[in-house]
Amino acid sequence: MSTEPDPIEGSDTPGDSAGPGDIAARVVNNAAQDIGAFIRSQREAAQVSLRQLSQLAGVSNPYLSQIERGLRKPSAEVLAQIAKGLRLSAEVLYVRAGILEHRAESAVRDAVLVDTVLTERQKQVLLDIYDSFCRENQQNTGDARPDHPTDFDEEKSS
Repeated sequence: MSTEPDPIEGSDTPGDSAGPGDIAARVVNNAAQDIGAFIRSQREAAQVSLRQLSQLAGVSNPYLSQIERGLRKPSAEVLAQIAKGLRLSAEVLYVRAGILEHRAESAVRDAVLVDTVLTERQKQVLLDIYDSFCRENQQNTGDARPDHPTDFDEEKSS
């Protein structure tokens, strides 16, 4: 029976021989734990039980538990379902999971994303219109404001 530590679970001492595959596995594992912990904290803040969220999101109770414990990394579709169940913007979970890049802060964007009256679709439409106006104004004035969120390279899902 070997007493050597698993390269993924082991320490980061200089003697460890972690290859590129081991490092990639560690990064994926950390990302899964991060999004899982974030989902759990949001669920607890909303005072929703694991069972209630699984029903609201249409995700099995065991699978949601595994996500929260960092054992599974959910797909974008599952994240969207969980976001809907928590009444959060799917964008928040996508950024947290590393699916989307974080955009520069904007008071308008933040206000739309946290509004609990709007549906996810309405939020997305409002943000698309806002982004369009920002790009148009930037083109018309030639103003290159790096602090303004007008660089949208990520793919949008329909």
